Amino acid sequence: MPRRVSSGWPAVAEAPLAVVVGASAGGVHALGTLLAGMSPSICCPLIVVCHTGSEDVEMLRDVLALKSALPVQEAQERHMPRPGIAHLAPAGYHLLMEVDGCFALSVDDRVCYSRPAIDVLFESAAAVHHARLIAVVLTGANHDGAAGLKAIRRAGGLAIVQSPADAIAAAMPEAAIRIAGADHILPLAGIAPLLNSLCLP
Repeated sequence: MPRRVSSGWPAVAEAPLAVVVGASAGGVHALGTLLAGMSPSICCPLIVVCHTGSEDVEMLRDVLALKSALPVQEAQERHMPRPGIAHLAPAGYHLLMEVDGCFALSVDDRVCYSRPAIDVLFESAAAVHHARLIAVVLTGANHDGAAGLKAIRRAGGLAIVQSPADAIAAAMPEAAIRIAGADHILPLAGIAPLLNSLCLP
């Protein structure tokens, strides 16, 4: 039985198990807007990689927590992501999902000049959750996230990309659309309502 969603959005067969989000240049503003619009009642975790150029993820966590409707926490090795929580990738580590759904951290080489890298999270999450995964690519100045979004779409997951015209830095959403395509291309203000529709119990 398809799940009910708000009028105007397509139904999905099963509730998503995770939402993965990638952002880079302009990402602090974009994530603040996205998290402010999320319902605390969502049935799955949000897992976030944001390139900030800073080694202090606690500062990002605190800034986002001031705006977020969800609790914001740093992702921890071997911890299971929890519904209704926004989990941030730690600075200096790639954040992955293991086959059992727990977090793993890696100090492997940078991807797209970044660690954490969006592609690493997206590709590992696609291998775990397949069609029960939603991915969001927000503003950014490089192409990180495009290959990972392609892997998610191949696995049957749903791809949401911020409209390049609406992004502070258009390069990352443009690359995602060009390389992976998207199920929804939306202005930033429209992404949280869609996620709420898809992720509420």
